[in-house]
Amino acid sequence: MTENEAIDDAVDRRRRGLLLTALASAIAGALPGRSGAAPLGYPRALQGPMLGAPGPNHLSVWVRASGAFEVELQVARDRDFRDQVATARGETTHADRGCIVLRADGLEPDTEYFYRLRFAGLEDRHQAHPFRARTAPAGPANFRVAFGSCCRIEYDPDQRIWNAVRQLEPDVFFWLGDNIYADSDDPDAMADLYARGRIVERIEPLLRSVPQLATWDDHDFGFNDSDGTGPHKDGALEVFRQFWANPSYGEPDNPGVYFRQHYGGVDFFVLDGRYHRDPSRRPDTPAKTMLGARQKAWLKRELRASTAPFKVLAIGGGWSCAENESGGDSWGVYLSERDEIFDFIRDAGIEGVVCISGDSHMGELNCIPRSEQGGYDLYDFCSSPLAQAPAAKNVRQVPEMRIRDTWTRSANVGLLRFDMTGPVPTLTYTLHDTLAKPVWAPLVLTPADLRNGVRSWDRLIDPLEHERLRNFRAGKGYYGFEPEEGWPNRRYRGEE
Repeated sequence: MTENEAIDDAVDRRRRGLLLTALASAIAGALPGRSGAAPLGYPRALQGPMLGAPGPNHLSVWVRASGAFEVELQVARDRDFRDQVATARGETTHADRGCIVLRADGLEPDTEYFYRLRFAGLEDRHQAHPFRARTAPAGPANFRVAFGSCCRIEYDPDQRIWNAVRQLEPDVFFWLGDNIYADSDDPDAMADLYARGRIVERIEPLLRSVPQLATWDDHDFGFNDSDGTGPHKDGALEVFRQFWANPSYGEPDNPGVYFRQHYGGVDFFVLDGRYHRDPSRRPDTPAKTMLGARQKAWLKRELRASTAPFKVLAIGGGWSCAENESGGDSWGVYLSERDEIFDFIRDAGIEGVVCISGDSHMGELNCIPRSEQGGYDLYDFCSSPLAQAPAAKNVRQVPEMRIRDTWTRSANVGLLRFDMTGPVPTLTYTLHDTLAKPVWAPLVLTPADLRNGVRSWDRLIDPLEHERLRNFRAGKGYYGFEPEEGWPNRRYRGEE
């Protein structure tokens, strides 16, 4: 008897047993509980597996099962599972759409393992081979983090960008919002789009082998430019939690998707810019908030507690003032709160902060020159889109300063390369196109660049961008044409 014939025979025996049990229960006038019923069909993964929040002593695995039954995660040192070292089990439910995260503990740091899943005690007939995964390092490491945003399966069902991501061999991947384009307040519509995105052929190998962490932006939170006043945000949060495997979601008494993740000697602070957001159209006053008071207090507290040489702030919308214009939706229209956070970083003497973001539909590397206010220059690296149409919004937007030219020719992915093992830790920013080719010269930072009183932007800026900045501050057009009346960002030309 072949393996598939054995599975078929086991399923047939389960079905016959279920029918006999149901008949006996009907005669007795009682119906069995769901937990006592054997699953029909072939228990299996509908989507996944996908690796979630990493750690030096554990693996987290997300999967969406084909029904409500027990799912078992098995971890071994060898492909044949002769040396199985960890097991985790859990029950899927219809309320969670069959989604579950299982965590296998007691593993060794920075070690390769094999893992597989069992559904209702049976092997998934469509996933016959185990998958590889690696635990996080226990201390400072040399590692890579890829990130991106704006992944619209309706626009690009093939998503060639994932070929490039796999070639870059990241150790972790961060999704920075618009991970789906739901544009809906219906949780079922959101779940359907998440499910479709998880079975894109090019992404499945990445999901199975590289930990995935995520925040959201407007299109996966609800509608375009949606904010915390929406009545359906709790439904969006429920679906988000079902389909991701972050280490945490906000705080017990403050909902959201924000969390802190440590990896290889670096702290990542992933922020929620939607759940507690005031409407973007409100005047930009000190009372206007994107994060909400509780999340902002959490961020300040966690930054104070961090001793990592690099601290990465990640959020959906750009940190620069580029979108300080009508219809803007980024930090450019929440500058009072943004500057409050940056002032705190300066005044508390918190070193090593850098920023990453998404949403803009173009690759950007901008700088907020806080060395001019006694702090240090803060760099914002934006990657967008992963699978969406690029947009040449750069011709009407001017941030405080662009360190590299914008990239609008293709989908792209950002890469952060950390080397924390030497006497001087380094962070290298690069942006890559759909062929995995870098589109601009790398930007290299050390902790010495990210200390109060240190000015670095004029040393690191591309010469062409420096010339454009000088022209703009002299009242000329940034890209060689004269600005229109009421041109946004006049304050950064020194006129206000």
